[in-house]
Amino acid sequence: MAFTYRCRDYPGMEACPASFTAENADEVMKHVELHAREAHGEDPTQWSQEDRKQLQAMVVAS
Repeated sequence: MAFTYRCRDYPGMEACPASFTAENADEVMKHVELHAREAHGEDPTQWSQEDRKQLQAMVVAS
């Protein structure tokens, strides 16, 4: 089973076309963190626990 995350589903990121699919949710989250850093100038180490939980909940089986 694969897992997918679509950046545009995160509030405020509706214009971002990025999406990531991988074999497991942990791998998808690595892609999400890299994308956030490179495309959006964010520092994933500064994400709150609530932000991280919200992102993880958006990684869905596909």
